[in-house]
Amino acid sequence: MADVMSQLKKKRAATTLDEKIEKVRKKRKTEDKEAKSGKLEKEKEAKEGSEPEEQEDHEGKDEEGPEDEDSETDYSSADENILTKADTLKVKERKKKKGQETGGFFEDASQYDENLSFQDMNLSRPLLKAITVMGFKQPTPIQKACIPVGLLGKDICACAATGTGKTAAFALPVLERLIYKPRQAPVTRVLVLVPTRELGIQVHSVTKQLAQFCNITTCLAVGGLDVKSQEAALRAAPDILIATPGRLIDHLHNCPSFHLSSIEVLILDEADRMLDEYFEEQMKEIIRMCSHHRQTMLFSATMTDEVKDLASVSLKNPVRIFVNSNTDVAPFLRQEFIRIRPNREGDREAIVAALLTRTFTDHVMLFTQTKKQAHRMHILLGLMGLQVGELHGNLSQTQRLEALRRFKDEQIDILVATDVAARGLDIEGVKTVINFTMPNTIKHYVHRVGRTARAGRAGRSVSLVGEEERKMLKEIVKAAKAPVKARILPQDVILKFRDKIEKMEKDVYAVLQLEAEEKELQQSEAQINTAKRLLEKGKEASNHEPERSWFQTKEERKKEKIAKALQEFDLALRGKKKRKKFMKDAKKKGEMTAEERSQFEILKAQMFAERLAKRNRRAKRARAMPEEEPARGPAKKQKQMKKSVFDEELTNTTKKALKQYRAGPSFEERKKLGLPHQRRGGNFKSKSRYKRKK
Repeated sequence: MADVMSQLKKKRAATTLDEKIEKVRKKRKTEDKEAKSGKLEKEKEAKEGSEPEEQEDHEGKDEEGPEDEDSETDYSSADENILTKADTLKVKERKKKKGQETGGFFEDASQYDENLSFQDMNLSRPLLKAITVMGFKQPTPIQKACIPVGLLGKDICACAATGTGKTAAFALPVLERLIYKPRQAPVTRVLVLVPTRELGIQVHSVTKQLAQFCNITTCLAVGGLDVKSQEAALRAAPDILIATPGRLIDHLHNCPSFHLSSIEVLILDEADRMLDEYFEEQMKEIIRMCSHHRQTMLFSATMTDEVKDLASVSLKNPVRIFVNSNTDVAPFLRQEFIRIRPNREGDREAIVAALLTRTFTDHVMLFTQTKKQAHRMHILLGLMGLQVGELHGNLSQTQRLEALRRFKDEQIDILVATDVAARGLDIEGVKTVINFTMPNTIKHYVHRVGRTARAGRAGRSVSLVGEEERKMLKEIVKAAKAPVKARILPQDVILKFRDKIEKMEKDVYAVLQLEAEEKELQQSEAQINTAKRLLEKGKEASNHEPERSWFQTKEERKKEKIAKALQEFDLALRGKKKRKKFMKDAKKKGEMTAEERSQFEILKAQMFAERLAKRNRRAKRARAMPEEEPARGPAKKQKQMKKSVFDEELTNTTKKALKQYRAGPSFEERKKLGLPHQRRGGNFKSKSRYKRKK
């Protein structure tokens, strides 16, 4: 992390969001105290001397937690009794499925030697030493299955549940191969592609730790970090390159000495995400530039048709290892759901606030559908006195890494994030994952809840389910191996927190205003700095710097972005009339209500699901790798359907059948079909002709 942070550009230290929230909170407290003191002066003049001391005590205590917040808002003893009411938990019973079957692609050969240890895998001493230092004792099932196959140099398509050690499963065989066969010339031999910057940093640190006792070099090339230092590292030709697709293509087109023609191993971590529509064009470009004679490995917790398509195109005789089904959650995860009634969609914020202040106070990840909602939740929870951080695409790379570091170091208790943090991130000690709305698909749900209950530990997920999201809930309950529970919060508690949030709206607006002012200042500063630079160097000197090229033109990129965006303008561009009306109404009002905000979150998830369904309806491409038949147990023997004449004659291509087809139907067949019939050799006469003659 220190290496990565040193790469980031040093910008002007702006005040953080937490500082702004604290400023607004202090302002509100002083106003409240002034109002109280005014009343007290009128009623009791005798207590004027003791009041300043009490104020100081309140200020000191206020940062401690939610209990102090309750005292600050002057709750009565009756209100405190309401807030301490316990939630009720009910076990959701799942309906028994008839004829339970599993898809052939996912229940693949995953046999492995259960007694296999790291010492039995023929790994080199430097790797065994690193494994011991890192504290790995026994290999996980995915590691037992993948490492021996990876060492043979075979292509792999692997699927295992979240938190089962997939990074080490592909890193160890790759490092062993590099140690066994040292490079003849300075070239990059291994490429690891990841979907997000944070996951790239994590994979890089794990690989570096595993290679600490051998002379194998690694390099990280992800967005948000310094381009020049990355180019210098690439010129030195590291053995292993860990990259995100966008930054890798940038280097391929703008760093003349760097190429992928010598790549021996290509690894796609979170393969299903790497091959979805958002990375489609970039992945085609990278695979085109890679060496054709290579080993390819695909790893993910959820496998989809896109992965199967790529497996058929670029993998050669792949070994498919599926330790878990593609929708299995972690084994020790306790799943809970809170039902949101149709007319109570606006209660989502209040429910989340109640959960975080009363029940789950630390080591919590809160997932939202949009960046806007994540930012709002950070402000709201911060104003309630909780230690919060946020992680999404609107933040700079420094802010993203800082939030992640603070959460890992337990400086903050709650991390509010979008799906950018849902994949691959291994954060130790996450106890609870809360879903503000249900994610786009079950696949996304598996990855979100996979941030907890990792490496054999226990964890809990709490999801808020509205009426429109119940279909997904039913599917999750069906797939669950452990009992799923329904959590019910007392209505009094929800109403109290809803009132509290309504009172805070002014403070939320004040924080947003402070942010807007600071942003304007930064923009004007940036313009002044660029103008100064131009005056110092001169326009001619600045024009000498070549522009960075890309494999697509600006227009092509713009079209692709518009086609694949799920933003507010997209709601108006493509979508149903109700969406257009929804956005128009929101603009007229200016500020959205709690119901409209949660409705917008759900709409976005629905749009993604619609697009996915549209893509699934397209005709599937012909595959070189045949699909396997589902593995069926000792079920009842089904009666085989009688084949039609079409099936018998036109699909049978044996010599005998062709000869018979050319000769036409036999005497018996004509008789059966009611056609004019006579033994072969004679002339066929129709009945009508025979009657006419008679």
